[in-house]
Amino acid sequence: MAQASKYTGDDIQVLEGLDPVRKRPGMYIGGTGKDGYHHLLWEVVDNSIDEVINKHATKVEVTLHKDGKTATVEDNGRGIPVDIMAKQKKPAIEVIYSTLHSGGKFERGKSYAVSGGLHGVGAAVVNALSSSLIAQVKRDGERFEIRFERGETKVKLKKLGPARGTGTLVTFHPDDEVFGGKLHFDVKLIEERLEAKSYLHGGLEIVFVDETASPVATHTYVHPAGIAEYLPTLVSGRKKEPVPPGGAVFYMDKQDKEMKLGVELALQWTESTDDLIKTYVNSVPTPDGGTHDTGLRTAVVKAIRNYISTHDLDPKGVTLTAEDIREGLVAVLSTYVHDPQFQSQTKNRLNNPEVAAQVEQLVRPALENYLNANPNWGHAVIARVTVAARAREASRAAHQAVTRKTAISHRLNLPGKLADCSSTDPSESELFIVEGESAGGSAKQGRDRKTQAILPLRGKVLNTEQANNAKLFANKELQDLVSALGCGIGESFDVTKLRYGKIFLLADADADGNHIATLLLTFFFRHMRGLIDKGHIYLGQPPLYRIDIGKQTHYALDDKHRDQILKDFGKINSKPSITRFKGLGEMNPETLKSTTLDPKTRQALRVTVKSGEQLQTDRTISELMGKDVGARFKLITDNAAEIGELDV
Repeated sequence: MAQASKYTGDDIQVLEGLDPVRKRPGMYIGGTGKDGYHHLLWEVVDNSIDEVINKHATKVEVTLHKDGKTATVEDNGRGIPVDIMAKQKKPAIEVIYSTLHSGGKFERGKSYAVSGGLHGVGAAVVNALSSSLIAQVKRDGERFEIRFERGETKVKLKKLGPARGTGTLVTFHPDDEVFGGKLHFDVKLIEERLEAKSYLHGGLEIVFVDETASPVATHTYVHPAGIAEYLPTLVSGRKKEPVPPGGAVFYMDKQDKEMKLGVELALQWTESTDDLIKTYVNSVPTPDGGTHDTGLRTAVVKAIRNYISTHDLDPKGVTLTAEDIREGLVAVLSTYVHDPQFQSQTKNRLNNPEVAAQVEQLVRPALENYLNANPNWGHAVIARVTVAARAREASRAAHQAVTRKTAISHRLNLPGKLADCSSTDPSESELFIVEGESAGGSAKQGRDRKTQAILPLRGKVLNTEQANNAKLFANKELQDLVSALGCGIGESFDVTKLRYGKIFLLADADADGNHIATLLLTFFFRHMRGLIDKGHIYLGQPPLYRIDIGKQTHYALDDKHRDQILKDFGKINSKPSITRFKGLGEMNPETLKSTTLDPKTRQALRVTVKSGEQLQTDRTISELMGKDVGARFKLITDNAAEIGELDV
């Protein structure tokens, strides 16, 4: 058995200076991959941004040199101090770049009120992990320069001559010995990060010079309105409509001296099925969120619930969750914390426990006031939230996977009673949902087989407002309909997989037919809302009467239309012949074609919900189609005087 080696004091190492950084770079920059490589640049940029935050600088310029591995960051701030520190007997700039835990950001309110840096290791870490670093400073009418290699001072601080203004310039090259030699800076990533910084500081000018491009490319980022400009950019990038369309952005900017907290926030709801919340602390992005993010999410949920309660907008038949309320939310939250506690040196997450309640305390009342002052915006948001809740509840049951129709597989998984069209192009394909087999027979004979498909339904459709999920997914008629459409239902709904660009509800022109159409519209509104929002649903307009006057034939949609036709032709001597259709099945195929199917001669109504009326539509469907008969009774009694002869 091998003898164990002795473990003595000689085995203990004490890493001095910047050796700990080079031995364990992951502790300071998260790793030596792409993220760690770019973290060096972010550290230098953030030092310049700290000058901006504290109102000492107005411009930052970043240059990526031709080799793609060397970068320069320059600002017009105060310039790093160059005077000799009594204890260290070295210039302050040399101490900052060669000693961990050195800097001017430990005592808040002295040199920096707030800053992204707090550990005093950023500049030293960049220096330690760079094969070369040159720092130039303009202050006191002079330009100074100091040079380092892998954290060690190679050229002492020296004067270069007189200079105008103040500022700091840092040029560095990440060490290939640490990062492996294959990495280089990502131009696109730098552009995105710098533009985001310009949004966070309204009026700040950031210039990015890309010398790797041919010719050299210069980008200037200035956004006077700050994150109020950033939010619309994020929304448009997600390619989802804002709610309401063209609606205003909620924006607030508040500083609370007692809490030592600043909050700038812009938010808007969209039709997206997920949320996007970008958070920053002292201009440093926090992709993993933290307590400020928690405070915002809580504030949004409480503000919406309070608005619903105050205005009695609680949707019937559904329970709203926090996820429903935040679905589709896009927000940018920029906070300024005097003593931020990050999870690590990479600053991906804020840990200050008190910040959650503080952010909520500032955001919630401001958002509530905005909702109350802008009821159209507020009602549209509540309608959006309600749709999210209903979609979630409708998706609890298992969803059927529906294959989209293609030129090769368009007949897979389709119901047997569907008389499909031959075209596989959704832009020209139409589906007619007809009431009963007899009507389906006439429609099949009168249709254009190339572009028009017929799906007959048997009897009354299930009232999905009253049915639970089990009944919904067990209903064969509705499942046949979902299969025919091909775009799925609930969470699996994808309008891009819709097999027919136009969907016509074709029921008899009587009370029963109207009831069936209402039941189908309820189903679409609750479970396939996107079809209505995108304008794919139509109401067919079959005639109720045929009126023959002399040699002329006219068709009337209803009693009122019939009476108008008779009045218009009242002076003709011949007695009119009036035929009332008992149903679509009584029409011969040619009549059905000319009056209802042919795009050139038919009349049809597109089903839409006007902007701002989504919430009222939701409430109306809940009241008239739900289990509570009280709302229906009230509607009938309130309108009894306007009801004529009932068609029973």
